[in-house]
Amino acid sequence: MRVLILVLDGVGCGEAPDAVLYNDVGSNTLSNLAKLRPLFLPNLQKLGLGNTTKICGVQPTESVGCWGILKPKSAGKDSTTGHWEIAGLITHTPFPVFPNGFPEEVIQKIREISQRNCIGNCVASGTEIIQRLGDEHIQSGALIVYTSADSVLQIAAHEEVVPLEELYQICNTIRNEFFDGPYAVGRVIARPFLGTTNHYYRTKNRHDWTLDPKGTTVLDELKKNGISVTSIGKVYDLFNGKGFTNSRPTKTNRDSIQEILSWLYSNETGIAFANLIDFDQLYGHRNDIEGFANALEQFDADLYQILCHIRKEDILIITSDHGNDPTTPSTDHSRECVPLLVFGDRIRKNYFIGIRETYADIAKTIADRFDISWNGDGTSFWKDIAL
Repeated sequence: MRVLILVLDGVGCGEAPDAVLYNDVGSNTLSNLAKLRPLFLPNLQKLGLGNTTKICGVQPTESVGCWGILKPKSAGKDSTTGHWEIAGLITHTPFPVFPNGFPEEVIQKIREISQRNCIGNCVASGTEIIQRLGDEHIQSGALIVYTSADSVLQIAAHEEVVPLEELYQICNTIRNEFFDGPYAVGRVIARPFLGTTNHYYRTKNRHDWTLDPKGTTVLDELKKNGISVTSIGKVYDLFNGKGFTNSRPTKTNRDSIQEILSWLYSNETGIAFANLIDFDQLYGHRNDIEGFANALEQFDADLYQILCHIRKEDILIITSDHGNDPTTPSTDHSRECVPLLVFGDRIRKNYFIGIRETYADIAKTIADRFDISWNGDGTSFWKDIAL
C-alpha cells in the first residue's frame, strides 16, 4: 500500500475567504497566470485541474479521478504552515513577521554568532537585494540579512566570501538561538550566491532550518505504526525531520521528479511526501509568468510518467501549500485555496470531493487509508472516494 502526496509549491486556485486579511484579494495563481499565458496541461486536465478554477487552455472535464478544493485554515500563508496543515496540524497562532526589519537584539545576536557585521535588515526580494548589496558584501564580508512578508530570517552570502559550511553553521546556530519566544521565525534560510557586479545569482545550495511542528501530525502516527514515511525535496526540512523515516533531498523540480520515479519504481511501501519547489522559488517570487507557465507544462509532461507507474493499490494526491500569484505586484505568497486531485485504480472516477474547510482533510484521509487511529485535525473523505 502506497500513497504519494505531491505538493506543487505555490500553485493556488483562487483567493481564500479571508484573503482580505492578507492583502490578497483577487489572487488566483492558476487562473490569472493562464489569462496572460494560456496553459497546455493535458494530464492535469484529465485529473480535473480545470474543474477547480477557470484556467485558459485547461478545460473542465470528466476527471479520471476525484477533484476538489481545499481552503487554508492555519494562520499565515507560508510553506511551513501549509505543509503542516496538509499533515494534519493547523497553526492557530501565526509565526512572527518583521515588516520593518529585525530588532537590534536579533541583529546583535547574529553578529555575535557569525563574528561578522550585518547589512540590509529589511524586507526585500532575494534576487534584488544581492544585486543591490552584493558589492558591499564582497568588500566588507558582512552578511546580507533580510526577510519577506513571510516569517523568515534569510541570510545571503557569496560562496567565495562565506564558505557554505560557515554559512550553514551560522544559520543553524541562529535557529537554535531563536527556537522559541518572540523572535522564533518559521524558517531561517541560507541563501548562497555567486557572480560579479550586476550579475549576481543565487545558487542551488539553499538550506532551510525550521521549527518542530507544534503537535502530532499524521506522519508521526504513521511512523509510530511502523509505516515508512519518505520525504522528497524540502519537506523534511519543513518538519525539522519529525515524522519521517527516510529523506531524499533535492534542489530542483527535475531532481524531485527523478526521486519520485525512483520511489515508484522501488518496492518501498508507505507514504512519500514530495515538494516541487521551482514554481514558488524560481518563478512566483520573481513574478516570472513565462517561467511559471513553462514549469507547469514541464511538470505535466513528467506527470505522464508518474501516472504510468501508479500501481493497483497506489494513491496519488496532488495539491499545494499556498498560492504565489506571479501576476500581482507582490512577490510574496498569496492567501489562496489549493487544488485537490486524487487518482488511483481503487479511487472513484469523476467525483467532486467538495470545497473542503482545511488542507488537513488530506491527513485524516491518509489515516483512514492506512487504518490507523489518529486524533489530529481534519475530516476524512476516504469513504467518499474509495471503490
